[in-house]
Amino acid sequence: MERKSKINYYLDIAQTVATRSTCLRKHYGAIIVRNDVIVSTGYNGAPRGRQNCSDIGGCLRDKLNIPRGERYELCRSVHAEANAIISAARESMLGADLYLCCVDPRSGATVPGTTSCQMCKRLVINAGIRRVYVREDGDAYSVYEVEDWIKNDDSLGQIGY
Repeated sequence: MERKSKINYYLDIAQTVATRSTCLRKHYGAIIVRNDVIVSTGYNGAPRGRQNCSDIGGCLRDKLNIPRGERYELCRSVHAEANAIISAARESMLGADLYLCCVDPRSGATVPGTTSCQMCKRLVINAGIRRVYVREDGDAYSVYEVEDWIKNDDSLGQIGY
């Protein structure tokens, strides 16, 4: 029996964390790992004390037919990466890795090609995280160097600089 790679071990944990998500569109799970120790976990859901979309039985972004990646200010949820970052001390995140998995709640299948939104990228940068691993399918994954997000600042083109 072949031993699972450390990366897929952590991605499996992120996928399990995603099962706590209360979003009706996509279930995300994130974990932050530093020096082979899990620092924190997070999944997407409404802020503590507020009702989740799963509780109220609807999603405003779905109702308005808003595509993925747009109008996040209308979303009730705090993203998985943000929740994982909020739950950790900054010293624990410096040089750490973040593992992210997205699952379609209707099919239970991993959603390939999913990475952090622009807001979460900014949070990841400021947290001092060095690398993001994203599950694609099965044991396949993509790796994003956070330093590249800093160097290739795609937000500058959006405002005409």
